[in-house]
Amino acid sequence: MISGVRAVHPGTTVDSRPTIMDCRLVTAATASEPAGDSALVHAARQGDRAAFGNLYARHARMVHGILLAKVPAEDVDDLVQDVFLKAMPRLSDLRDVSRFGPWLAAITRNRANDYHRQNRAVAAVTESLSEDDSEVPAASTASDTEAAMILSHVRSLSETYRETLILRLVEGMTGPEIAARTGLTPGSVRVNLHRGMQQLREKLSQSASGAKGQSGFDAEKNAAAQKQSNLRKRNEP
Repeated sequence: MISGVRAVHPGTTVDSRPTIMDCRLVTAATASEPAGDSALVHAARQGDRAAFGNLYARHARMVHGILLAKVPAEDVDDLVQDVFLKAMPRLSDLRDVSRFGPWLAAITRNRANDYHRQNRAVAAVTESLSEDDSEVPAASTASDTEAAMILSHVRSLSETYRETLILRLVEGMTGPEIAARTGLTPGSVRVNLHRGMQQLREKLSQSASGAKGQSGFDAEKNAAAQKQSNLRKRNEP
């Protein structure tokens, strides 16, 4: 069982401490941010850059988490900036200002889709690389390797679980925060976290079992090679 907070790449960590019990703590209560968002959106529409800055501060983690679930980690920070640059001039298109979070989440997902469409040529060149090699920076320590492995497993889950888990484990958002800012119901967030954590644990368990099996196989190969070497030495004149 992996515990603690691990660095994945500069500015990103994976917190593997939350348990299924944590998932059950997501209640029907929602955070109060939407009401505050409404006032900030109205102010930002009038050209108040400080108000837009506050919207950025409130929602940057959500945008970062959604992108991290969909695009290579090294490109996430730049894409976060792109999302907010796209959103700012389009605030007038937002009909329900209390829905700024879900609206921004939709822009973020569309930006991730655009990223993949624009990078098909690059993907064709690098498709032979493993996901860990092409999307997660090389780890320099055992803890970095462990964190990269966790992130890789999270990203192998279905999109629904992947996005919610990254918002929880990487971005550190609570269940009510995820619900309030993405537009999901608290019940959906609770289910996504519960099932996603179950699937993640299964993958981590399978990975650990596979590593032990490979280690045992390697040990047997080494022992057999040593025996052959000893026999050759005995038969030498």
